[in-house]
Amino acid sequence: MIKQTDTQKLAQLVDYMKAVPFDVSRDTLYSARELYEGFDPKDDLSYATCYDQRVYAHYIAKGKQADAIDESLARTLHDHGIQTAMDAFFETHDSHRCVGIMGGHALLRTSPMYREIVMLSKRLTEEGFCMLSGGGPGAMEATHLGAWMAGRNQADVDDALSILSAAPSFRDNGWLSTAFNVLDKYPQSAFDSLGIPTWLYGHEPTAPFATHIAKFFENSIREDSILTLAYGGIIYTPGSAGTVQEIFQDAVQNHYLSFGFSSPMIFLGSEFWTRDMPVYPLLENLMQTGMYKNLLLTLTDDADIVVGELLRFSKQFG
Repeated sequence: MIKQTDTQKLAQLVDYMKAVPFDVSRDTLYSARELYEGFDPKDDLSYATCYDQRVYAHYIAKGKQADAIDESLARTLHDHGIQTAMDAFFETHDSHRCVGIMGGHALLRTSPMYREIVMLSKRLTEEGFCMLSGGGPGAMEATHLGAWMAGRNQADVDDALSILSAAPSFRDNGWLSTAFNVLDKYPQSAFDSLGIPTWLYGHEPTAPFATHIAKFFENSIREDSILTLAYGGIIYTPGSAGTVQEIFQDAVQNHYLSFGFSSPMIFLGSEFWTRDMPVYPLLENLMQTGMYKNLLLTLTDDADIVVGELLRFSKQFG
């Protein structure tokens, strides 16, 4: 039997769901235009009042770990809808041709590695792969810029990079407005890419070049999704603690064949992964001693090798 007090609580809960600055019943992925609704490229200060930042401000005000059940339920319902929408996205994309690129969020747009990621992602997109990333700045943004510029000539890519170079870091004024300048100058609807960011790191702007964005409150869902859904393999570019965490989380899935097979783990940047952050020799040693099994490891500085490995792997699945 539902008591009158229970009915009142339910009514209050419904009112709370209506009052939060995000849609708890959302069942579609975001676009960059939706997340940045309210941002004026001519006014950098307007970023603070766009949809994405309004939600982030609410998230911080209520606590990253919400104590109140109404807030916790609102976030859970939102994330459930995003998860459902992401599942629908992969019903129209071959999972074995979905490739993730991981790397540092602080990578500058003017860095040679940023350009290398752009060109590699562009090439893979043109080969029929769907590119995934954590949906933030740096290496993640470069992933989606490459996918966005697929099918265009080198002069167009160089021009886009030139425009973006006016604001190299996501902390610079003009970072978002220059991205929108590129989006407006080079529109496209032929190639998809998926960014999977989180409001836990809401101080980092979401990659505007991702055509589809699955933004979550719960970072654990987001982290697992990136590594799980990139069935076609993951390319690791130089990064720090977050990237290293993702490497070993991915290695565990591959070791146990959690999804029935192991996917390529490709390390781009030989010196970085053997000397600066010597993860690759450790993984090799773990494989040689039998502590880890089933890892498909590649270390290279050559984009041709990266593409070749991913194409060979994907052909196993038709």
